[in-house]
Amino acid sequence: MSVTNKSKVSGAVIVAAFLVVASNFFGNLLIPFDKGLTNTDSLQKNRNTQVTDKNIKEPTQPYLSLLTTPNAEKGKTVAKKCASCHSFNRGGKNKVGPNLYNILNRDRAAIVEFNYSKAIKKLGGKWSLSDMDKYIHNPKKFLPGTKMSFKGIKNADDRASLILYLNRFADTPIK
Repeated sequence: MSVTNKSKVSGAVIVAAFLVVASNFFGNLLIPFDKGLTNTDSLQKNRNTQVTDKNIKEPTQPYLSLLTTPNAEKGKTVAKKCASCHSFNRGGKNKVGPNLYNILNRDRAAIVEFNYSKAIKKLGGKWSLSDMDKYIHNPKKFLPGTKMSFKGIKNADDRASLILYLNRFADTPIK
C-alpha cells in the first residue's frame, strides 16, 4: 500500500471515529441524559435484592410486581430517548438499532436483517423483563462489546415505565 493510500485510510478512520463521537454527543444534547436521577441506592435498599454473578443487583421479588407505580404513558415519554435509533411498530424498519416490536421474550439477535454485535449473538437466549431492565440501565456493563452507544437510564421507575411501554408492542404482551 502506498503512502497516499495509507494516508487516505488513516484519514477515513479518523473521520469515522469523529463522526461516531460527534453523533453520540449531539444525540445526548437532543435527548438529555437524566444526571439528577442517578442515585438508585435508596431504591435498591427498599427492595429485597441479591447480588448476581455479574455483580448487578437484581430484585428477589417477581419483576412484574415492581411495575405497579410506572405507567405506559410515562414510558412513551421515556421512549423518545430510544426513537432516534429504534422503531417500535410491527414490520418497522431497523435504524441504527433493531426494531423493538415484540422485543420482550424474543430471542436476542433474532432479526435476520440487522447486523448485531458479536457480543449479543454470543449471549443468546431471550430478552426477559429483568435482563431488559439491566440492559437499559447500563448497556455496556450488562453486555460488554455491545454496539449500543446509549449511556443508559439510571432511574428505575423510568426503566420500568419504558419496559411497560415496550410490552404494548408485542403480538402477545406479557401479563
